Amino acid sequence: MKLAHGFVVAGLVLASPAATVGEIPLGERHSGYELMTPELRAMQDDDAANPGMLSVLDGEALWNRADGASGKSCARCHGDATSSMRGVATRYPAVDAVHRRPIDLEQRVNVCRVEYQQAPPLAFESKELLALAAYLGHLSKGLPITIADGDETRPFIAAGREIFELRQGQLNLSCAQCHDDNWGQHLAGASIPQAHPTGYPLYRLEWQSLGSLRRRLRALHDRDARRALCGRGARDRRPRTLSRLARPRPQSGNPGGAPLVPPRSRTLLSCHTISSKLCFKESDIVFAHQIPG
Repeated sequence: MKLAHGFVVAGLVLASPAATVGEIPLGERHSGYELMTPELRAMQDDDAANPGMLSVLDGEALWNRADGASGKSCARCHGDATSSMRGVATRYPAVDAVHRRPIDLEQRVNVCRVEYQQAPPLAFESKELLALAAYLGHLSKGLPITIADGDETRPFIAAGREIFELRQGQLNLSCAQCHDDNWGQHLAGASIPQAHPTGYPLYRLEWQSLGSLRRRLRALHDRDARRALCGRGARDRRPRTLSRLARPRPQSGNPGGAPLVPPRSRTLLSCHTISSKLCFKESDIVFAHQIPG
């Protein structure tokens, strides 16, 4: 991608603020897999070499393990996951009819644990919750994203788009300026992908572990931007629309009334509609685990 006019910041050529390219047309959308080095592609494609597959195996074991006061396993209700759960991960985030707000796959797992297994919710970013989500995601590998596009979801998509295009931080940049306007170029030696989050949770070499989309979003912001998005001592600076999106509420059957949505992730739920903004229209982008370069 070449730009006729621009300025340079840390080796990245950026379009001028008045001449942003805008949302990537459907026919020009590409997976971050295409920007990987041959070595990383080979690592991802080989289940024996992909370190993320260890978590997938852990997730399979957890799926079949009885837990909670009910003594039920996930398999007790859902049966053989390879058939019953194929395609499920492609539909999340989704609006939950009972809680009347979008929840992601990890939150769905916790809802099932609390309401059906009568077990405490797993901690967000915990090894167990990431493993279950990775296992379910792996079962949908190769399928297109099928998040619903309807009246219930559109307000959240709009809120996610607003965040995606919001300028912030010391450089006054938005997510869109890098991932929509300058994808394929380089920042600090790393290729800039189009930001289609179709493979989370995923294993990143820099983390040396599995991580969620929330973790990646936090890592992409400087300290001030993180505070603005995550509410760390800066609640007054959050846009009002964000503070109303996903307030955690005590859930029936949840021990101690602990929220299934962690406080730090209240507004980050709206960030998950960033993935909706991309995935609702990207039927050609497949759901696959990635090890970004």
